[in-house]
Amino acid sequence: MTWNSSIPESESEDSHQTVPDIRLQPASGGLFCFSGVFRNKHAFDFVCLRRCTAIIYQTEKEPMALAQHLSVNVRHQQQVENARDYLIPFIRTAMELKAGQTVMEIGCGEGGVLIPFMELGINVVGVDLAEGRIQNAIKLNQEQVDSGQATFLYKNVYDEDFRTAHQQTYDLILLKDTIEHIPEQEKFIPYIKQFLKPGGKIFFGFPPWRMPFGGHQQICQSKILSALPYYHLLPRPLYKAIITSANETQLVVDELMDIKSTGISLNRFERIIRQSGLQIKARTLYLFNPIYRYKFGWKPRVQAKWMASLPWIRDFFTTAGWYVVEES
Repeated sequence: MTWNSSIPESESEDSHQTVPDIRLQPASGGLFCFSGVFRNKHAFDFVCLRRCTAIIYQTEKEPMALAQHLSVNVRHQQQVENARDYLIPFIRTAMELKAGQTVMEIGCGEGGVLIPFMELGINVVGVDLAEGRIQNAIKLNQEQVDSGQATFLYKNVYDEDFRTAHQQTYDLILLKDTIEHIPEQEKFIPYIKQFLKPGGKIFFGFPPWRMPFGGHQQICQSKILSALPYYHLLPRPLYKAIITSANETQLVVDELMDIKSTGISLNRFERIIRQSGLQIKARTLYLFNPIYRYKFGWKPRVQAKWMASLPWIRDFFTTAGWYVVEES
């Protein structure tokens, strides 16, 4: 069974109440930003995650936003297709997926990644810190929410009530394009193990920090800075000076500085996995990230084996690392 869900265009275009993360007034410079804040009030002091899930620039002369940034429905459908065509087959190399299992996605957005799992009869929980995106996820998956197959939570996974309610609950946890935004990954990754059932697994997918646009500098309004690769690797003071000299908004500057603090390399990620008592069950490194077929029209391409075997160097030429990990 498959389905396409969508928010009626009249709602997504005209209503602040029904789709609050789409119709926001632009800030200075024509900037739209939808973000959430991650604060752990318990184990760690003010661990903060600023997830800028869509940054859009528009000018009267030249719109610069991609279609998925302007439309909830487009972005949602792309998530569905990408997960169905690439994520599900990848996870199946590491575990069986079957009806009755339970999957949680941390940083679920509109929940599109979870739809192919629901098509298999799997029960899903999506968690996100952007309240508007959770509202959208509920609307886009209303039938499954009503039936109890899907639950979407505007919640911090560090909250004590969440922690106690979700102990040893999930066969699979998903973090797709999320871990690179989370501070103190050395503490976060072992923390989420407690939510797994015995034998459960975790999927991580992320852009390595040293890849051409690992700093997310494509969000810059400057045409030059948004298209310039690798300069996010410069020393922090010089990097910030370049961004501010281009008159980028403070919101963009703060976001890029946050990413510079939390970006993660393949080597460091794999080291944290080992130190957390986990082991890699499956791994695929991409030269061209599968999501690039929507962004640039590029066909996904797996990284060459010889390049994938070169520590450190591979980070410069790998646009996505996909992993399934489990307890050692």
